Amino acid sequence: MSNLQMSNENVSPNIESDSYNGNGAPNLPTVMSTEKYSKEKSNLPSFDASSERIVKWDKPTDPENPKDWPMTRKWAATTVVSAFAFISPVASSMVAPALEDIGRDLNVHSSAVRALMLSIFLLAYALGPLVVGPLSELYGRVPVLQLSNLFFLIFNLACGFAQTGPQMIVCRFFAGLGGSAPLSIGGGVLADCWHAEQRGRAIAIYSLAPLLGPAVGPIAGAFITGNTTWRWIFWASSLLCLAIQLIGLFFLQETYAPILLEKKAQSLRKETGDDSWYVDVPRVAAVNWLSNVQVSIARPFIMLSTQPIIIAIAIYMAYLYGLTYLVLSSFPGLFTNPAYYNMSTEMGGLNYIALGLGYLTGAEMTARINDFTYNRLKRRNNNVGIPEFRAPVMIPCSILLPIGFFWYGWTAQAHQHWILPDIGAFFIAMGTVSGIQTMQSYVVDAYTRYAASGMAAVLVLRSLAGFGFPLFAPAMYNALGYGWGNSLLAFVAIALGVPAPYLLWKYGEALRAKSKFAAGDLTVG
Repeated sequence: MSNLQMSNENVSPNIESDSYNGNGAPNLPTVMSTEKYSKEKSNLPSFDASSERIVKWDKPTDPENPKDWPMTRKWAATTVVSAFAFISPVASSMVAPALEDIGRDLNVHSSAVRALMLSIFLLAYALGPLVVGPLSELYGRVPVLQLSNLFFLIFNLACGFAQTGPQMIVCRFFAGLGGSAPLSIGGGVLADCWHAEQRGRAIAIYSLAPLLGPAVGPIAGAFITGNTTWRWIFWASSLLCLAIQLIGLFFLQETYAPILLEKKAQSLRKETGDDSWYVDVPRVAAVNWLSNVQVSIARPFIMLSTQPIIIAIAIYMAYLYGLTYLVLSSFPGLFTNPAYYNMSTEMGGLNYIALGLGYLTGAEMTARINDFTYNRLKRRNNNVGIPEFRAPVMIPCSILLPIGFFWYGWTAQAHQHWILPDIGAFFIAMGTVSGIQTMQSYVVDAYTRYAASGMAAVLVLRSLAGFGFPLFAPAMYNALGYGWGNSLLAFVAIALGVPAPYLLWKYGEALRAKSKFAAGDLTVG
C-alpha cells in the first residue's frame, strides 16, 4: 500500500521546495482517499494502536487540494474574492459626491463631520482585518468571509435608512468592519489555490479590485445623487453585494488546507475506527478555543512589531494607499472648483475614469511582468523560486509614481487643459497598483500559511493612511498649491520607492530565514 505511510518526523517547509505545497502544511507522506481506503481496509497491515498516522494530500495530485483544482475552479474562487474586494471600496467612496446632500438632509453642518462620514469607513478597514484575518486561519476562509460580508450588507443597507449624522457614522463604521474581510482573507485564498509561479495574474485581479472600487464609486455616486435620492447609493451597492454573496454561496468553496485536511482526517477516523489519524498542523482544541482565538488575533500585531519585512512593506503600502485616497479627495476641489475647471458634479466625476484606466493598465502590465520575471529568475535558480524574485517588478512603481505627481501637480497649477492632469493621474494610478500588487505578491509568497495574518498586519497602516491622508490634503494644497504640494509627494515617493526593490532583493531572504512565520515554523500559533 504505497499511498499509506506513517511518520513521526517534523518537516520544515520551504516555499518552493518539493517538501512544501504552499498551503501551510509540508508535503508529508500522503494517504489514500477515504473511498479507496475503505475498499482495501481488509488488506492493511497490522499497526500498533499507539502509532501516529499523518494525513496529507494524495500524490501526485489530490482533487481535494486547492492547488490541484482545475483552473476553472481556481479562477472561480479568485473571481469571487475579487468581487468581494471590489464592492466594499465602491461603497466606501460612493458617498463622496453626495456628502453635501447627506449633510443637508441629516442636519450635519460641520464639514469635518461630513468628511468623517466618508473616512470612518477606512478607519474600520484598519481594525477589521486584525480580527477576521486570523479567524480565517482558525475556522476557514469561506465562513469568515461570508459572515463578514453579510455583516457589511446589513449595515450598508442601514446607512440608507439613517436619520441622523451619528446614525450614519455608526452604520458606516460597522459596514467598514464587515467590508474589510476580503482585503485580508482574499490574499489567503490566493495563497491556498495558486502555486507561486502562477499567482501573478490572480494577485493582479485581486489587487486591482480595491483600487478600482474607489475610482468607480464616485462616478456612480455622482450620477445616482444627481438623478435620485442619495439613499439609493447605499441601497444599490447593497443589492450588488447581495448578488455577489449569492454567487459566493454556490461557487466559493473552502481553500484553507488545515481545515480541509482535518475533514479528511475525521473521515479516515470514522471509516477505519482508528483515532490515531491526525493532521501535522496545529489546530484548535475544543477545550482551548478561547486561547487559540487570542493567539491568532495577536498574531498580526506580533508580525507588525517583530517582522522587519512586514514593517517595511506596511509603511510603503501605507504611503501608496494614502496617496490613492488623497488623489481621490483632491479631484472635487480641482475639477469642480470655479477657480480651476468649474465642472458640474456629474462631469467632474468623469475624471475618475483616468484613475480607473490607470489601475486597469497597471494591473495588466504588472501581472504579465510579475509572472514572467518570477519564472525566468526561478529557472536561473535551479528551478527554485523565492519571494525576492518579485522585487524587480517594483521598479516601474518607483518611476511612474513621481512622474505622475509632477505631471498632475504642475499641469493643474498652470490651469492646463483638463486632459493633462488626468494623464498625470493615469500615471499615478499605474504606479500605485504596480507597487501594491507586487508587495502583496511578496507577502503572500513569504508568509504562505499566515498570508491572512500578514495581509492584516499590512492593512493596519495602509487603511490608517487612507483614513488620514485626505484629512491633511486641503491644508497642504492651500499652503503649497497643486504644483509644489504634489511635488512634495513625488519627492517622498522617490525616497521610499527607489531603494525599496534593491533592499528587498539584497536583504529579504536573510530576514525571512530569521522569521518563525516566514520560515515555515509550524509550531507558531
